[in-house]
Amino acid sequence: MPSLNFIGGEKGGVGKSVAARLLAQYFIDKGQPFTGFDTDRSHTSFTRFYADYASPVVVDSYEGLDLIAGEFEVPTEDGRTSSVIVDLAAQTAAPLSRWIRDSELIPLMAEMGVTVNFWHLADAGKDTVELLGRLLSTYGQGPNYIIVKNFGRGSDFSLLDESAAMQKALELGAQVITLAQLHEASMRKIDRQNASFWAAVNTKSGEDALGLLERQRVKNWLKGSYLTFDTLPLD
Repeated sequence: MPSLNFIGGEKGGVGKSVAARLLAQYFIDKGQPFTGFDTDRSHTSFTRFYADYASPVVVDSYEGLDLIAGEFEVPTEDGRTSSVIVDLAAQTAAPLSRWIRDSELIPLMAEMGVTVNFWHLADAGKDTVELLGRLLSTYGQGPNYIIVKNFGRGSDFSLLDESAAMQKALELGAQVITLAQLHEASMRKIDRQNASFWAAVNTKSGEDALGLLERQRVKNWLKGSYLTFDTLPLD
């Protein structure tokens, strides 16, 4: 089954684009076809790092958002259906929810055999808890919820763990995963290269090329993340 993955968290700086890039690299390395959409008009970081797979989409336009669902009617050359990754910019929850509601997207995807996943990227702050509560109240039973504790954005997630929002999420069958922190200097080099994670670990020359041990650490980070992703309903 293909999957429709909304990578959100609603606030800026929680690692949504990194998670979208990581999921894109996971699909590439697993040989799973996918299409990416980037809703961030300011930075378009998903498109920048995975230009061959992702394109910008206007989130406050039904015509733009309809392109996302339309991907599931376009078979690949070998007859498979691509999964979809949507990197959600901050403050996109309202137009997205209107489109999903008016289009009855979630039951439609279920009829088509498409798994709908809402990824909630979480830092250690209070806003993360409140925004998770809003997400669950908006969509309730139906989609899958993947709560990502991003250790690149915090280390004490007790506010989230002890919250009513987390309890409700678990009652709805949410999966809670962790995203390990990648060494900050290595991530800065990758970002300056505008490189995919594959390119970062296979480029050995150039001003911002990673050193031997940096490449090894990125490989280990990818390997650990992939083991976690293997437990999720992604295909």
